[in-house]
Amino acid sequence: MRLIFMGTPEFSVSVLDQLVGAGHEIACVYSQPPRPAGRGKKPRLSPVHTRAEELGLEVRTPLNFKDEADRQSFADMNADAAVVVAYGLILPQAILDAPTHGCFNIHASLLPRWRGAAPIQRAIMAGDAETGVCIMQMEAGLDTGPVLMREATPITATDTAATLHDRLAEMGAGLMVEALAQLPSLTATPQSTGGITYAAKIDKAEAKIDWSKPAADVDRLIRGISPFPGAWFMLNGERVKALMSETTTGEGPVGTTLDDELTVACGDGAVRLLNVQKAGKGPQPAEVFLLGTKVPTGTTLE
Repeated sequence: MRLIFMGTPEFSVSVLDQLVGAGHEIACVYSQPPRPAGRGKKPRLSPVHTRAEELGLEVRTPLNFKDEADRQSFADMNADAAVVVAYGLILPQAILDAPTHGCFNIHASLLPRWRGAAPIQRAIMAGDAETGVCIMQMEAGLDTGPVLMREATPITATDTAATLHDRLAEMGAGLMVEALAQLPSLTATPQSTGGITYAAKIDKAEAKIDWSKPAADVDRLIRGISPFPGAWFMLNGERVKALMSETTTGEGPVGTTLDDELTVACGDGAVRLLNVQKAGKGPQPAEVFLLGTKVPTGTTLE
């Protein structure tokens, strides 16, 4: 098929690769414009933009589609379909209607649960037993379109936002290739009107660990926003990120260490920190961290 691909972050890259590998013609790639990044604040291409250039594909980066010329140039490509994966813009109806078969989105949840910006993180933070990907026919509402295909995967006690992201990206890419191959015979099923939840963008204020919460909630927060923005606490006046954890037994004053292995008392139960990161340093297993930073039993983490 002749496709337009629209995506921006790393999550979208494997989808682009699999579409190219499946033999589809990519007429053009749309991605968010380069953004200032790093200490020098130099403009940085998005992961999709970078990969598209490596593949020799044309890339366009409109700020939006308010300009009639941008809408017309999109329509003039006469695409069979557009594949949209974490693009970062709400598409106007004129864009949704331009390709012959419309626009299709890979959404990283089992719709209608977790519509919105942060479905992977919210699924872990909420303690969901499973999540998945949906291939959705796009319409003007926020992730409200009918679903053509879906695939589920369990969320394990060792999943972080990073591991789940990678698994769902691969699942979504394969499912999109499969959906396009079967497109003429697929039936889009309207989403249920029950069980709708919204995955709001992660606010940095959510990232500070509240040790007074149950251990299960603290563990889910840590894993749900690892590695970015990363749950954090203060130790001896220094901010430390907690990147991986597990729940365990134990009780004591909230926020204090129960041993010399970074087991921390919570409002109910305890959490053992398995992977941490000091500001300006790389991630470290707890045992390595403790070689250079002494955290004796009874230390208060704020």
